[in-house]
Amino acid sequence: MTSPDMRDCADGEACGIRIFDSHCHLDMEEFQGEIGGVLTRARDAGVVRILLAACDEMSSRETINIARDFASHGVGILASAGVHPHEASSVAYGLPEELTDLSANERVAAIGEMGLDFFYENSPREIQAEVFELQMEWAAREGLPVIIHLRGAQDRRNGDAYRDAIPILKRALSPVSGGVVHCFSGDRNDAAAALDMGLYISFAGPVTYPKAAELRDVAGYVPLDRILCETDAPYLAPQSRRGRRNEPALVREVYEKIASIRNVPLHDFAEAVWENGNRLFGKDL
Repeated sequence: MTSPDMRDCADGEACGIRIFDSHCHLDMEEFQGEIGGVLTRARDAGVVRILLAACDEMSSRETINIARDFASHGVGILASAGVHPHEASSVAYGLPEELTDLSANERVAAIGEMGLDFFYENSPREIQAEVFELQMEWAAREGLPVIIHLRGAQDRRNGDAYRDAIPILKRALSPVSGGVVHCFSGDRNDAAAALDMGLYISFAGPVTYPKAAELRDVAGYVPLDRILCETDAPYLAPQSRRGRRNEPALVREVYEKIASIRNVPLHDFAEAVWENGNRLFGKDL
């Protein structure tokens, strides 16, 4: 029996679609007291796995707690542990043992999110780079993939996070068990550099925005076996909910947009992304 056209099927579970939201932040206050309902809506949309991305030690603990406490809600929940570049100054003295010990938890599938953010520059660039490299080394020791956050200055001539990340990645990636550039915002050249280093590329709500033609071009360029999709919830809701709180159920709109760009059935695209997630994060819940 052939699968129905997923774009005409409202109930993801009934259609047999398996959607993975590879990056969201359900530990944030926007979801306080609502996680159960968020997971129910996600499951109804066909989302059957999510990865909770951490931003600092407290967030790392909370992602693990959520993954444990909501394990019976019908959505497989993975966690990460790590320090966002915004928070790099908080560990400028080195990664605390209390943080690095968290990577031994069975729910932790990745280290991050880590990287460089020159748009807000909440931590000095040199500290961001040092903490990025420390976390790459941590991931290598643990045999875990990395979640990479890269955002350049508004004018990239004043700070190009993609360019500055390349030497760090080239030094540290070889012993690391793969990784993903989350919420990709670069161009084809940036994508090619990431792909050449063996990284996956993840697209979020901005790929659905009317003015994001360059990003959609990249979404059509990246090989099918190297794509992930995410919400980055509560941020970056897709076009239909733009400006409102994002949540994992809405990642389906990202899948639909990229499947349309690539002219493949949504079911087939979702299955490919599912396999990519399994290959990278290695967790079968």
